[in-house]
Amino acid sequence: MSRFFDDLETRTAEARAEGYASALPEQVARAQGLAGYGDSLAGVDAGAITSVADLAKLPVLRKSDLVKAQGGAYPFGGLTTRPASGFAHIFQSPGPIYEPGGVDHDWWRMGRFLHACGIGQDDIVQNCFGYHLTPAGMIFESGARAVGAAVLPAGTGQTELQARAAHDVGVTAYAGTPDYLKVILDKADTMGLKLNITKAAVGGGALFPSLRQEYADRGIACLQCYATADLGNIAYESDAMEGMIVDENVIVEIVRPGTGDPVAEGEVGEVVVTTLNPDYPLIRFATGDLSAVMAGTSPCGRSNLRIKGWMGRADQTTKIKGMFVRPEQVADLVAKHDEIAKARVIADREGEMDVMTVQIESDNGNADSYAQSVVDTLKLKGKIEVVATGSLPNDGKVIDDQRVYD
Repeated sequence: MSRFFDDLETRTAEARAEGYASALPEQVARAQGLAGYGDSLAGVDAGAITSVADLAKLPVLRKSDLVKAQGGAYPFGGLTTRPASGFAHIFQSPGPIYEPGGVDHDWWRMGRFLHACGIGQDDIVQNCFGYHLTPAGMIFESGARAVGAAVLPAGTGQTELQARAAHDVGVTAYAGTPDYLKVILDKADTMGLKLNITKAAVGGGALFPSLRQEYADRGIACLQCYATADLGNIAYESDAMEGMIVDENVIVEIVRPGTGDPVAEGEVGEVVVTTLNPDYPLIRFATGDLSAVMAGTSPCGRSNLRIKGWMGRADQTTKIKGMFVRPEQVADLVAKHDEIAKARVIADREGEMDVMTVQIESDNGNADSYAQSVVDTLKLKGKIEVVATGSLPNDGKVIDDQRVYD
């Protein structure tokens, strides 16, 4: 098996930038022709959007925008270049939100991850992702097809039958959530069945180091990916296990929560993804997840951007004193004052009362000078603390709810 899925993985930065310069204008132009984008891209010169930096000039598309668009035009809200009948599958996620699915070669781009896991033509994959309504099962089946592996479409549940099938069929690889593999392995042990699983491709949940080590002790190499129902595969681990490598057919930005403004390398922010899929051109789609860009490239030889993986949720909307405070409002507060580098709202309780503290990174030590801006943007009064620039935690939080509910 070749070490790499294709030559795209080892491109130089210059070659990758040239690829973006060619693909981005076409993708933005496709989006402009779709009713679901409304006026959000009106007036944009698609031909001038040729780089990641140029993308930052465009508005962010949020999950709530999908729900709103789809509510007016089921099933895809006018955001696809094909009609619903032109897709192989239509899926439903909570919301409800409907997602299209294709069977064209590696439509979800999962083959790259399975290849990095060492899965190929000699493998039989027990696919324990769900096949009912949600797309995860088909996403991984599509990836298995791309690398030439056979699939046991197991889905979830019926663990005893799963263990029996894994033994009888000779399954060599597992795809599913990180913890369910252990359930199958333990069930096989109680049944006295020897399994031949040596590879695991996981996602959809936290892979704790202790669990990965337990699999390693059993002779199973376990790697994880970061994917969503809307976008397919976004990033994945290689055998180097140093961060997650961004897929070659998406563009990832990390922005300050509540804004579309890119943050510095290493700073935690919200993951925003532009997909180059011509069937479903999502432009600057905000995932609601937190991550950070890692410096350098992976020692495995893949040269694309790396992120640290899932680091929490960016949607930190919190109700304080009966009023919702949103990340967008905190961003507005920062934007009102050039000298503010960053701000953070802390929700806590004193006795039975909610209290709000606004921490502001600024060289201006006068907290009172920000009092009116806080009221105007957050619609609440609170304690204001001016702190040294760079002193707030690098965790992507702009609203920190520290209240404990017993």
